[in-house]
Amino acid sequence: MTGFPVDEVRRQFPALGAATVFLDNPAGTQVPRQVMDATAAAMAGAASNLGGCFQASRDAVAIYEGAHAAMADLLGADSGREIVVGQSMSALTFQISRSLGGGWKSGDEIIVTRMDHEGNVSPWLRLAQERGLIVRWLSFNPQTWRIEPQDLQPLLRANTRLLALNYASNLTGSINPVAELSKMARDAGALVYVDAVQFAPHGKVEAAALGCDFLACSAYKFFGPHLGVLWGRESLLTRLDACAVRCAPRDLPGRHEVGTPQTELLAGLSAAVDYWAWLGGRVGATGDRRARLSAAYRAATAHEMPLARHLIDGLLQIPQLRVQGITDAACMHRRVPTVSLTHPRHTNRRLAQALAELGINVWSGHNYALEAARHLGLDESDGVLRIGLAHYNTRGEVERIVSELARLMC
Repeated sequence: MTGFPVDEVRRQFPALGAATVFLDNPAGTQVPRQVMDATAAAMAGAASNLGGCFQASRDAVAIYEGAHAAMADLLGADSGREIVVGQSMSALTFQISRSLGGGWKSGDEIIVTRMDHEGNVSPWLRLAQERGLIVRWLSFNPQTWRIEPQDLQPLLRANTRLLALNYASNLTGSINPVAELSKMARDAGALVYVDAVQFAPHGKVEAAALGCDFLACSAYKFFGPHLGVLWGRESLLTRLDACAVRCAPRDLPGRHEVGTPQTELLAGLSAAVDYWAWLGGRVGATGDRRARLSAAYRAATAHEMPLARHLIDGLLQIPQLRVQGITDAACMHRRVPTVSLTHPRHTNRRLAQALAELGINVWSGHNYALEAARHLGLDESDGVLRIGLAHYNTRGEVERIVSELARLMC
């Protein structure tokens, strides 16, 4: 096929239509029909716990194993044994931080960034408080909008136990050089924990090749159900003490999955991955699921980033408006299509309310990127107006929000 089949894509999503423009995607995307159908089918036919002798339980096991295999393909894992599924990315990070921290002592150091979502900051700050750890803060460069390797180097010490950083910012949209930063930290003897929540909807993650030790994402940010997913190196997950009940599974992947699996949501998780694979097929890819997933992401990026460029160009024509992130056309490959803005004469909350009344969904505030808002000198309560594109958005929708913002700000 030539071109991106955006009309066909939009037909997969029952929520999409002329009435509402969904530009709130960094907080959660809409869901394709096949995810809904898979979730409903699992509730009807596999509403059972794992390990039973009867058919419904065997079906639940198949769903469970299929979801882990699907996420291994999406995240570039060696196998489903490296995939841990939980309530949310934040919940998984709190959980794993406790498992890791049990082996650390007072005076050990951890590095967190001023760019991350609180889901990859607060768990480590709480752990530091409990264990007497020293916290080192890593800032992002306000000129490049990224975390730069030269800023990490002075923070690494012999007793650095962990670097926690994000793949892409949920406020500025910037993509960090995670592979380079991970190598630096691991060469210094530290573990690396990556928040890929904002990258996974827009770029193909290859966790095993990235050089980190753990990587977390949220399924509801890439067209799936409300679940968090963690990739970890099998050797680490195997020996890491699990925060679980005494009679929990001892083997992977269930070792770190607390409580009864959410079978119906796991079915939806597999369907979300298969939606991406379907998209890969529609843009001409053949081969196994991983090949089709890679093709889908390439096609989605080729559709999204010109839209982001068009959005930024339009916003910059509005007097006094400032885009809080990369605007240089030559550097668009260093960002995802999440675009945040501020204007000195308008509060972001009121702009978001006005847009909502027009049927355009966006977010305002710090969006849990609290340290990023502080680092940029923004009002913490008002933060930014955040516009986030997904590959089901269109040029017409971009032009509509630019036109409405120009009118509201005149």
